[in-house]
Amino acid sequence: MGVIQKGAGRLPLSSDWNDHTWIAWFLSTKGNEYFCEVDEDYILDRFNLTGLNTEVQYYMYALDLITDALDENISDSHRDQIETQARILYGLIHARYIVTTRGLAKMLEKFKRADFGRCPRVLCYQQPLLPLGLSDVPFQSPVRLYCPRCEDVYRPKSTRHCAIDGAFFGSSLPHMLLMVYPHMIPTKTTVIPPPVPRAQRQYGGVAADALHQRALALERKSGHALSGEDTDSVVVASDQSEPAVPPNVGIERVVPRIFGFPIHETSRLMAWQEKKHEQQMNKIAEFHRRKLQPALPKAPYSTM
Repeated sequence: MGVIQKGAGRLPLSSDWNDHTWIAWFLSTKGNEYFCEVDEDYILDRFNLTGLNTEVQYYMYALDLITDALDENISDSHRDQIETQARILYGLIHARYIVTTRGLAKMLEKFKRADFGRCPRVLCYQQPLLPLGLSDVPFQSPVRLYCPRCEDVYRPKSTRHCAIDGAFFGSSLPHMLLMVYPHMIPTKTTVIPPPVPRAQRQYGGVAADALHQRALALERKSGHALSGEDTDSVVVASDQSEPAVPPNVGIERVVPRIFGFPIHETSRLMAWQEKKHEQQMNKIAEFHRRKLQPALPKAPYSTM
């Protein structure tokens, strides 16, 4: 049995496609939880890979590694270079695959399970997030997480996920997915949950899933469905990402795109969103400015 070198380890070659393939190893590696499995038939169809040979060095070797057809006689130093390029090639193929019918279906399941995390804003009620690339060009911007409810972008919690190239998901995924599955578009209605009992506030508060369920019940009562949940069944899952760093509100303004082309540039809604986004950024900047100002010394207390 031959072997394929994977960084510091070696993966045995086998005819079992599900257990010992390069793709299976790649998806099981920590930090690659955002990726879905690209079908072998899609990768083997060269039409789907048009133009990628100019984006990746050692293109044919990298493609052979992904499809488990790499020659075993290649030197170890050469394998390391091919391994790096294979990761890039798979990411670029992944960006194309996830906007296909089968790719969108796989990303929808991950979206329902909240595999990409949940929005940190209170009034988004633990809304599941979607991965987004601010650019379709590799090495321009890391992956961001898009909230369909507040329409803002966030940095991933885990430092491993922060290092993923945004081009591996593209700028069209969230908007394409919501266009194909319109029942997943969250309502913009603000629903204030009932007050939390004092005992729950005193002993750790309410879990994220419990708050999500309460908001879901209120929205169903008002005739709406919460994004990330079907109207017939409830799927509850906690965030799988490692909370290495707290989520930060991104200052990037996401522009809705389909296949890389911006949409609604001149619409009244887009103009309103731009205005509100600017106002919100000004509020955040003012908050940080006041926070950094030194506190004034208190006047000494005197009795007259």
